[in-house]
This record gives sequence, C-alpha cells and structure tokens, in this order.
Amino acid sequence: MDSPHGAAVTAEDFGLKGPRGWAFRGVRLDAPPGALVAIEGPSGSGRTCLLLALTGRMRPSEGRAEVGGLRLPRQMAAVRRISALGPVPGVSELDPAFTVAEHLRERALLQRRFDGSLRALLRPRAERTAAARDRIDTALAAAGLDPATLPKAERTSVRDLERLEALRLSVALALIGRPRLLAVDDTDLKLSDAERAEAWELLRSVADSGTTVLAVCSQAPGRAISVRTDNSATTATTATTATESVSDTADVTEADATDASEPAEAPEATTTEKTTDEGTADAFAETGRA
Repeated sequence: MDSPHGAAVTAEDFGLKGPRGWAFRGVRLDAPPGALVAIEGPSGSGRTCLLLALTGRMRPSEGRAEVGGLRLPRQMAAVRRISALGPVPGVSELDPAFTVAEHLRERALLQRRFDGSLRALLRPRAERTAAARDRIDTALAAAGLDPATLPKAERTSVRDLERLEALRLSVALALIGRPRLLAVDDTDLKLSDAERAEAWELLRSVADSGTTVLAVCSQAPGRAISVRTDNSATTATTATTATESVSDTADVTEADATDASEPAEAPEATTTEKTTDEGTADAFAETGRA
C-alpha cells in the first residue's frame, strides 16, 4: 500500500549485471511508505549500485521492482522524479568550493525551474523568493542543520564542514524537492560512534515524517529493514534485526545515466551472489559519472 507522501519499495529477484558479471542479484525487499531501509555490507559489495537501481538511476538486468507503484525498469524516469539523492560519491557530491548558501540557492532555483508549475513561475518575484526561502528553511530544519552554528554561517564553504554537517547539508538539499524517497550513500563512513548515532537519528526522523529512506551503511542500526550485499547466508530480516543477505559474482552493470513511521512490522529483504570492487567501479563507469 502506497501513501500520498512516502513511497513503498518492493523488489523480487532483482539483479543488475554488466559486461563482467553481477553487481548484485536475487534481491528481495518489501518496505512500506515511511520505512528506513539499510543497505548493509562491506565496501565494494554492490551497495551503491542497488541504491541507484532502486532510485531509477541504473538499469536492472533481471527481476522486478516497484517504487511508489512505479515499475522498474519501465518507469525509471518517473521513479527519478519522486526520489532524491543525498550524498553519493561520483554522482551527487557537494562542491567543496561552494558555500552552504550557494548550494541551497542553486538547488532552490533548479527546483523552481524544472519542477515548478507555469503558474508558480509567473508569480511576482518577491513571492517566488519567499516561497523558495520557506522551502529551504523547512528542509534545513528537517535535516537538523542550523547555518547560524557554522563557522561563517551560510557563507561557510563545504570544504570547512565537518563530515556530519556535510551529510546534513546533502540531506537538506535533497529534501528541498520534497521527495517521496530519499537515498543516502556511505551513511556511517568516517563517523565516530556518537556521530553515527546522530546520523541514524536524522534519517529516522526523515522516515518518521513520511519519506521513505534508503541508506547504504557498513552496519545496519536497530529498527531498520536490512538488505545485505555480501556473500553471507541468506536469512529473513526484520525492522529490529538486520539479518539477511546478498551476493554477486564479479563485476558490473548496465546503467542508465540520468538527470539530477518506521514500519510497524518489518518486511523481508534478501539476496544471493557475490560482488567485487571492480564490479562496482564498472557500474559507475557505465553511468558516465565515475
């Protein structure tokens, strides 16, 4: 069952293969709207490829999946319109030379230009500016980022942000578009235990607000639906226990380059086969974004 805001995500025997092998294969997932889904596994095990495939940014090779009732791969463009990427290396990275204000202003302008109605574009300039500021402030609040606490407020460069601050900024930028599905890569990379807890608290709060969240991590937190992308034994997963698996056999993937309450009961998520660093690198190379 889908909701007006969050997007349900389902997959059955979902796989992605490139010229030299599988990036991931046999994925099974059933996540309701507003779920927090952790794509868990070691680096190079196909986690990012799965994240991009479920958001319509890489073309799967087998199986079926639906996001918000939209079928993959047939409706990839429509899935991209209802999903947004947080930080994904090589795909949606922050520009270190930009300030926080420049990133926010650019995203708001792009949002208005490509997603706004004709009527909205014809509104008086002051009204459009106020609406954009309201979107930015709402997104910053949802991401837990207060620019006033940064060294130079909104004039702080991205290169001067702490890792957790940069994560919050990336999430805020994604939320400006009010997506039904938010995807975040490397959620717990280079974070202390305390920072990791803060990052998961942030993503849980986004999910609690109704937006479905897919988050790549090395270890899934409690109360999350878990999909593993390694060669461990396949088992069922629940929202409180991360116990399931994936595997892939070798290298890569066909791709489609593109434009830019937690569940009460936990669905299953599983996979089978084995992946390598080369496979993931090839997958990115074929998107033209490596």
